[in-house]
Amino acid sequence: MARKDTFNALVARDISERTAEILLTKYNTLKSISDAGVSELVSLGIEEAEAADVITKIGRRGSRTSSRSKASSEEVVEEIHMEPVHKSRENSDMENKLLAICEREGMALPLKIVVDIASRIENSEELSDEDIEGILKEAFKLYDRRRMDPNESVGIMAAHSIGEPGTQMNMRTFHYAGVANVNVTTGLPRLIEIVDARRVPSTPSMRIPLTGLAAEDENVAKHVSYNIEVTTLNNVADIKTDINNMRLIISPDPRKMDDRGVTVEEIYDRLNKIKVLRGLITIEGFDLIIKSDESSYKKLQQIYDSTKQAKIKGIDGISRAIIDKDKNTGAYFLVTEGSNLKEVMKVEGVDKEKVMTNSILEVADVLGIEAARNSLINEARDTLSAAGTVDIRHIMLVADMMTNDGCVKAIGRHGISGRKSSVLARAAFEITTPHLLRAAMNGEVDHLEGVAENIIVGQPVTLGTGAVNLIYTPKKSERQDKPVNEIPNMGDEE
Repeated sequence: MARKDTFNALVARDISERTAEILLTKYNTLKSISDAGVSELVSLGIEEAEAADVITKIGRRGSRTSSRSKASSEEVVEEIHMEPVHKSRENSDMENKLLAICEREGMALPLKIVVDIASRIENSEELSDEDIEGILKEAFKLYDRRRMDPNESVGIMAAHSIGEPGTQMNMRTFHYAGVANVNVTTGLPRLIEIVDARRVPSTPSMRIPLTGLAAEDENVAKHVSYNIEVTTLNNVADIKTDINNMRLIISPDPRKMDDRGVTVEEIYDRLNKIKVLRGLITIEGFDLIIKSDESSYKKLQQIYDSTKQAKIKGIDGISRAIIDKDKNTGAYFLVTEGSNLKEVMKVEGVDKEKVMTNSILEVADVLGIEAARNSLINEARDTLSAAGTVDIRHIMLVADMMTNDGCVKAIGRHGISGRKSSVLARAAFEITTPHLLRAAMNGEVDHLEGVAENIIVGQPVTLGTGAVNLIYTPKKSERQDKPVNEIPNMGDEE
């Protein structure tokens, strides 16, 4: 964490700016402050009560005080371990068993890995305790081997990992299920949409798994698709213009109406809700008549335009929905042109837990930031898979950077790059002169803690070998070891 970010984090926890400045003279991160303990903070000139308050405020945001804290801070440490606001799920018996083995063997595996392993071996009665322990040890070995080294330049590695296959991409459009009218943008344009956090993708689309009878019967699946796809009057009726009588004659098609589950009464009610048509519609037999209230060709054209695209049923934003069949499971699902996640999840027959959309910001609005992070990872991985294999951890790093403050940020001057605390790092990305001018006017200070700014000024970057200092203490010679009074006077010998 950069010095400025640490300062802002301390101030956000209601710690005074004076105290924050004192803390930053020795510590650079919140963890190092909480690990120091009360007594070490007091040695910096902070009052003991205030030091204990600092430890408490840092701990309440998720930091844990290290076991190396001094005895004087033990009471504060106990106070920090508070009950979480949201009660977490209870572990299963197998998860508790695996966690006990990890604790006994000193294996610090993340909880997610333990939960994943437990779910795979939960019902495996053939595995003995020795086998389970062996599985955990092998998992820990793989996990430990893939951990990054201290001061490793993970950001640069992730940029190379994603940027190299990105150069192999081209502008391609994937036609889904052989239907030319439903297509999904892939390749480099899609990757740019993802990292730019576009509000609306160029080709918004949804994959809607079905459940129950809709997943097994194509006719039921088609009925669900008609409830989702927007049905306009043009889809179910013929519209004729009677210029002599200044009216429109709407002749519904019984077969099309039956397929889409629409009745004449529904059409009548929907058209009456349009302001231009209100009060002008009558039913004559099986036809609907819309008579203009003015003897004006312009008004008749206006009525025709409003009638032709009038929405009869369906969900706004979904212009088309086609049925496809999963090759592995044989279950039917829908692919749409357009996206409206919130409304689609309300439709009967839709498996709402597995509905997916390629609009990442829509996922964030409807399901929250964690779902948006997962959507970012899945979309970027699927997009990059056509150009080569990219380590999932590099994609996860980008997704974490884009979502770590609770909202989806673009990677660019309007997002992550534009919010860096370093003036030189911001200036190195884009619009150099405005960044430097604004920083000079505001009196900003660059502490040269990142990669770009150190390269610009020509000094070693604090990564890898540049992150450590080697100190060599030469051995003293025999002459230096002897006291001054024992060293012979060369002049006396002569």
